[in-house]
Amino acid sequence: MPSSPALLLALLAGQNVLHPHSPAEHSISVLWWVMLGGAWIGLTLIAVLLVLGWIRRKRDSLPFGGGERATRLVVGLGIAMPILVLTGLFLWSDIFVIRSTAAPAAGSTALTVQVTGHQWFWEIRYPGREVVTANELHIPVDTRVNVVGTTADVIHSLWVPELNRKIDLIPGRTNRVLLYADRAGTYPGQCAEFCGLQHAHMELLVVAEPRARFEQWLRGEDTSARQPTGAEARLGQQLFLTEGCADCHQIRGTSARAQVGPDLTHVASRTTLAGATTPNDRAYLTQWLRDPQRLKPGNKMPQLPLLPRDIAALVAYLEELK
Repeated sequence: MPSSPALLLALLAGQNVLHPHSPAEHSISVLWWVMLGGAWIGLTLIAVLLVLGWIRRKRDSLPFGGGERATRLVVGLGIAMPILVLTGLFLWSDIFVIRSTAAPAAGSTALTVQVTGHQWFWEIRYPGREVVTANELHIPVDTRVNVVGTTADVIHSLWVPELNRKIDLIPGRTNRVLLYADRAGTYPGQCAEFCGLQHAHMELLVVAEPRARFEQWLRGEDTSARQPTGAEARLGQQLFLTEGCADCHQIRGTSARAQVGPDLTHVASRTTLAGATTPNDRAYLTQWLRDPQRLKPGNKMPQLPLLPRDIAALVAYLEELK
């Protein structure tokens, strides 16, 4: 169940933890509302007793007849009721929440996706295929998806509030969570564990789409990059392979095979850049290549000594990688 600071952060980031779109998240939100209702009832009771005490502050006699009755009231409201309420919530959590949000059993899912946290982006792979993308996780709607998470550096925490609980990604270990979306749409996620300077700008988009559209996207992502067609784009490819870009990034179908930064084979098919924090358009891509530290201070991409015409050529090449 999300804490209050985590809930506030999710709401400010456009992630609505109280707007579930999966059975698992529905069970979490119901428990949250039950606990909120119980907290309000308890607060109201305490407020009534405080007001009663203030009204009777100048009287010598105790309320409710005093003596044994008052003792029973204290024992009932102060000891017995908390025990019963907490026991009920514990059983509810165990029966209806923990079991429904648990990692999926082997063979119970139709698709497996591997997610690796980096400072500060998400690497996404689809086992059995060559598909490698970043920050945008595509899944078919109404399908149980087994997400296997790990990290390449520090501890991260993967959380898509409208679909399920969060899981910690710990170096050297894997963790799993079930993702299921009951309708098509884009569900924003977040790294929920402080992981460095750009932790707040390490976002994730889960794109749930009809099965046919998902299969079409998957087939497209499974292919190598097309060769550039225009003269400017061809110059951009040459610059990419010779001016340092290929030392960190991979573009399948070329000699660029590094895996320090995000895979860029089909970068133009993504809607966002820089950990899903900026739009993927010509203006932002140009700014990113000109001065990546200005858009996302502390990220690991160096500022290369590129001329304006070189940046324009690189943008032309990257925009063809669809």
